[in-house]
Amino acid sequence: MNTGDSRAAPLAVIVAVLTAYRLWVIGHLGIDLYVDEAYYWGWSQNLDWGYFSKPPVIAALIAGSTAILGNSLIAIKLPSLLLYPATAFALYALGARLYSTRVGFWAGLGFMSMPLVAALGLFVSTDAPLLLCWSLALLFLLRALDEEGWANWLACGAVIGIGLMSKYTMAAFLPSALLLIVLSPRHRRWLARPQPWVALVLAAAILSPNLYWNWAHDFPTFRHTAEITRVGHGERGWHPGQLGEFIGAQWLSFGPLLGVLLGWALLRSFKLWRNDAHRTLLIFIVPLLLLVSFQALTGRANGNWAAPIFVAACLLVPAVFLTDRRRWVIAGVVVNLVASLGAYHWPDIARIAGIDLTAKNDPYKRARGWINMADGVAPYLAQHPGAILVGEDREIIAHLVYRLHPTAYAAWNPGHLPRDQYEVTTTLADKRGRDVLYVGRKAEIPDIAARFASSEQLGKVVVPIHKDFKREVYVFLLRDFQGY
Repeated sequence: MNTGDSRAAPLAVIVAVLTAYRLWVIGHLGIDLYVDEAYYWGWSQNLDWGYFSKPPVIAALIAGSTAILGNSLIAIKLPSLLLYPATAFALYALGARLYSTRVGFWAGLGFMSMPLVAALGLFVSTDAPLLLCWSLALLFLLRALDEEGWANWLACGAVIGIGLMSKYTMAAFLPSALLLIVLSPRHRRWLARPQPWVALVLAAAILSPNLYWNWAHDFPTFRHTAEITRVGHGERGWHPGQLGEFIGAQWLSFGPLLGVLLGWALLRSFKLWRNDAHRTLLIFIVPLLLLVSFQALTGRANGNWAAPIFVAACLLVPAVFLTDRRRWVIAGVVVNLVASLGAYHWPDIARIAGIDLTAKNDPYKRARGWINMADGVAPYLAQHPGAILVGEDREIIAHLVYRLHPTAYAAWNPGHLPRDQYEVTTTLADKRGRDVLYVGRKAEIPDIAARFASSEQLGKVVVPIHKDFKREVYVFLLRDFQGY
């Protein structure tokens, strides 16, 4: 390893400027919370060891941020805005350890410029703690393999445990770590030592409260994961089109030029394998990429399911190409930053160009109009303070609860099979005789109204957003719940 001169200071300046700029962009765009953000905020108000679709770290992060800064838009989004820069510096440390501070600098900068990070940097998500934990786990693992003692092994186990409590994708780190140890004669000795196994036990111990929570609630997170991945699903088969979409999503997530360089590097894997540092990074790219690609080919895979591969990818690309194709690496970062600028300022560009924003060309439409919708419902809730607020789905409930803070709310779940956190933690089954203020998208709800002694449509809330797009909900007062 050639550390060279430190480039941490210039990286810190660039990362700080990018983060401050993204903070400004959030306010400038005039967006509301995205549905998952409002959903996670609701979790943060009722901290637990698990939730329907995710482990608890994201809720804990939001709880910490909002405890200090209140329930503002920025406070809820702040964990992601801070964790991505932290990941950039973990990459810097990895680059310096494996190659040089020069590689570390471009790895951190490449990470911060990635379209995936540029997009997710405006929203709080479970990918932010996952990517940080993945980066730190790799850093501690490499230190542990090269140094005697326990500290780095325990740190690695702890970070893996926290990563698992952030998102179960962290589990993919373990087979790659094992593969790294098994394939290296120098590192194989650790298999006969207690440190890695104690680290694994520590990771499991950190995850254990979430496992217990799932057991106590009939494993909702595991069933949800199986559902979205179609494990055991009859619809599994060969879907080459979905594989193509997934590979395209990886290319776009990394950036047009950097994605080409990554593909080029992967095509040269057999040659790169002879270099110890390159081999380490390939071990943390190829297995997970192949696994999720197979998932896409045979079922369904979201574009961010393989996001951890970009930790090693951000290191591999500058390590391979900085020497003889430095301009391509620089151009790749510049293209990513310019693309981010265009995406952030697309509403401004459209206005200057005289282009009307529509449902088809506004990338932020899903985060618009929710506060106004909730404010439109607020008078009806004030008129009926004893009613239980019920929304048609988690999207409506999440935004109503965030904005209105109702004293009582619940999900409508006559089938008793939970499909979201609200259906896990709330019920109307024991609320016979209570009145309900129901908010939904349909003007008529005969099946729901039949469960009450009487029903009345109180009004309609319409929030125009674009000429072809609006938020529209109907508000009903349902009296005397008769039971499911």
